[in-house]
Amino acid sequence: MSKFVRKTKIIMKTKLIEIKQDDPGFNSFLGSWIGRDDITFIVDVGPASSAQRLIDSLHSEGIERLDYIFITHIHIDHCGALADILEQFPMAKAVCHAKGIEHIVEPENLWKGSRKVLGDIAEMFGPPGPVARERLIPHTETDIKNFMVIETPGHAAHHLSFCYKNLFFAGEAAGNYFLVNGEEYLRPATPPRFFFDIFINSVDKLLALDNQPIHYAHFGKAESSHRLLNRFREQLFLWKDILAGEFRKGGDDFINRSIDVLLEKDSNLEVFSKMDAETQRRERIFLGNAVRGFGEYFRETL
Repeated sequence: MSKFVRKTKIIMKTKLIEIKQDDPGFNSFLGSWIGRDDITFIVDVGPASSAQRLIDSLHSEGIERLDYIFITHIHIDHCGALADILEQFPMAKAVCHAKGIEHIVEPENLWKGSRKVLGDIAEMFGPPGPVARERLIPHTETDIKNFMVIETPGHAAHHLSFCYKNLFFAGEAAGNYFLVNGEEYLRPATPPRFFFDIFINSVDKLLALDNQPIHYAHFGKAESSHRLLNRFREQLFLWKDILAGEFRKGGDDFINRSIDVLLEKDSNLEVFSKMDAETQRRERIFLGNAVRGFGEYFRETL
């Protein structure tokens, strides 16, 4: 027998916990990624209204201790349950964007803004509870072995993506990615206020990383980050061209008209037609928010 032993690289695995909502259109949409290694962590926690569902799921996975919670951004469908999760796991701390901390500690303005933008969806998600400042780690002060934070503004000014060892969590900096009967659906998440060049710069930051599996906040995982990031980058430019043309036409129907044109011309959205009616309803809402972000961008730049 050779005295040399080939070392096998151990690939750390993750698991996505779906966070069910009462609205069936939000199935397979919200989730929290679990990672277990030298540390145990989750990425994002979903809305306040479903906090207990996430807690129950974590316990069913045998998780009685959490070291860290990584928050990609402070929108209420990603951080709304944070106060409840931290109460359940008193040893845990949450890493979030330094600029988001004040809104997590005192979430009143975050809640008001969420209700204004999301309306009934915000009511379904519920108001986030306040979190003690000492439970939060600003992303600029994070010191975790094998952990990297990438500032990726675009979907939100306070958006972060994370790498831990061989794991890459893009949040919504790479768009939203779903499989519908095994077919891929890719949609930008560009709500107001949206700045095209800033978003593209964030995508380029992620493309500069090694090609590796990519974990999406909404919803799931794909094996090649470079394949999908390049595809997403091209999609953003396609949307810019299509929506600029629709914006110049004017009219009160810019949002709905643009959604229909995108569904016709963007091949990344083809499987929309194969979604059930409730999921289509949800997607039209978020397509509308994305188009609205482009519209406000054009209002300032065209």
